Amino acid sequence: MAETAAALRTLAHNVRTARTRAGLSLDELGRRAQVSKGALVALEKAQGNPNFATLVRLADTLGIPVSALLEGRAEGHVRVVSADILAPLWTGARGSEARLMLTTSGPAPTEVWRWKLEPGEEYASHPHQAGVVETVSVTSGRMTLVVDGNEHTVDAGQTAAFDGDAPHTYRGAGTETCHLIMTVHLPPGPASTT
Repeated sequence: MAETAAALRTLAHNVRTARTRAGLSLDELGRRAQVSKGALVALEKAQGNPNFATLVRLADTLGIPVSALLEGRAEGHVRVVSADILAPLWTGARGSEARLMLTTSGPAPTEVWRWKLEPGEEYASHPHQAGVVETVSVTSGRMTLVVDGNEHTVDAGQTAAFDGDAPHTYRGAGTETCHLIMTVHLPPGPASTT
């Protein structure tokens, strides 16, 4: 319970800081991100429980990685992150999940995600800002990657890359759980200032 409250306070601080840095009012950020002003006010007061899609829309609108909204200050030069201590940012009804492991720093940050997709379960993502490139590397099982309406099978040992500014969906395929590592390569720009 204390960890959840601390995470909400960090999220509230990071959203408020990024919004102020971008020079956006609550109304303007809400309009651009398609999030209600009431939800934003609650979020900046460390109240509520925003879902994964809301966090992605806010990060895209603010031009920063999702992890910039969630992480506190970095400690040291090397970060080792265990998936066991990270809460999933998305969970499916059948047990699928997505965990944001970390985001690299520098002029063009990269988010590193661990996904587990159960057969037949899917996550549909809205298009990201222009210049975002995603990769999916399947470590076990099989997935169907749908980009702009076109389906692609990605098997264990295969990696696919695509422009993230098109609608895309990740779907577990076959009969066993699919495990994959996803990277989101963000374009240079405002995201590099956080």
